[in-house]
Amino acid sequence: MKKNNLKTKSLILTCTFVLSLALTGCSSSDNKQEADNHSSITENQNSGTQSSDNRNNTDNSNTSRASSLEVCFGDDGTPFTLHLYDNETAAAIARHVGTSDWRLPIYHYDDYDNWEVMQYYDIPSRYDIPSSPETITSEKAGEVYYSAPNRIVLFYGDAEVTNEYTKVGYFDFTEEFQSAVKDNPVLTGWGNKIVLINSAS
Repeated sequence: MKKNNLKTKSLILTCTFVLSLALTGCSSSDNKQEADNHSSITENQNSGTQSSDNRNNTDNSNTSRASSLEVCFGDDGTPFTLHLYDNETAAAIARHVGTSDWRLPIYHYDDYDNWEVMQYYDIPSRYDIPSSPETITSEKAGEVYYSAPNRIVLFYGDAEVTNEYTKVGYFDFTEEFQSAVKDNPVLTGWGNKIVLINSAS
């Protein structure tokens, strides 16, 4: 009888031990699963945040460069859109114009061939503008170039002028545009025509 009681107690003890081990295993498995789930959620949230940050960075880089400027020939002139090329020179000009609209005197190349279809605007030397000049031999009406140091050159008629220029942008050529450039009045008391360059709204 004592032997049977001892066996029963031993069996109960063994079962209790095995059961507690099984429960401990389940609990740690649940904890591991919860930890894995938590880790997975955190990674997804971080990944979402990163993609959102990347998207915002991309958006910021896309919007940081202006793609056009507004140009008026004369104080009361009609505004025309100068479409900018995607290069450092055009970006620097747009950035500087963004801090302060430009009102620049207009000059003519009187001693060049085709001077009647081109004019240039001197930019104040305080503005630092990078350039990557290339040899240009022919120009279309409406094309705009940068010529170091600190000079914007506009062709308002087709021309064949060889020079080292950096491309800045272009105007959509129309007769209205050409007339606005040609008929821009000389500013009273100044002796020059002027051009206004503003950020496009």
